[in-house]
Amino acid sequence: MSTTLQPYLFFAGRGDEAIAFYCTALQAEVVMCMHYKESPEPPQMTLPPGWGEKIMHAEIKIGTNSLLLSDGCGEEQTFSGFSLSLVFQDEAVAKRAYEALSAGGEAHMPLTKTFFAKAFGMLKDRFGVNWMVMVPAV
Repeated sequence: MSTTLQPYLFFAGRGDEAIAFYCTALQAEVVMCMHYKESPEPPQMTLPPGWGEKIMHAEIKIGTNSLLLSDGCGEEQTFSGFSLSLVFQDEAVAKRAYEALSAGGEAHMPLTKTFFAKAFGMLKDRFGVNWMVMVPAV
């Protein structure tokens, strides 16, 4: 059995901003992006006025991984109880990603050497998404 786990995040109307941010901060690539007005079927839920331009579904690639996202239905979202973990092989690349992601957010633990990693740090980005950035010790 082959299974894929993909995070799916809801940005409460800030999806386009999040995509642009992750494309810059993590060199993410947009695989696809569909706005509500482009849907072949009408939405099954009530949307706030003017949400035709908001993201119904999108996929971005970060390295070899996919991150799925949407603006949702307008309700405010919080990202608590989990972190997305980025594992790099190069410390300079990890440092650039850490600094870029933490811009406008909150650094919770600076990127530093630990007993289990050449570099490890934790942060919350400007959208409230928690991240762990790591370069393994081996």
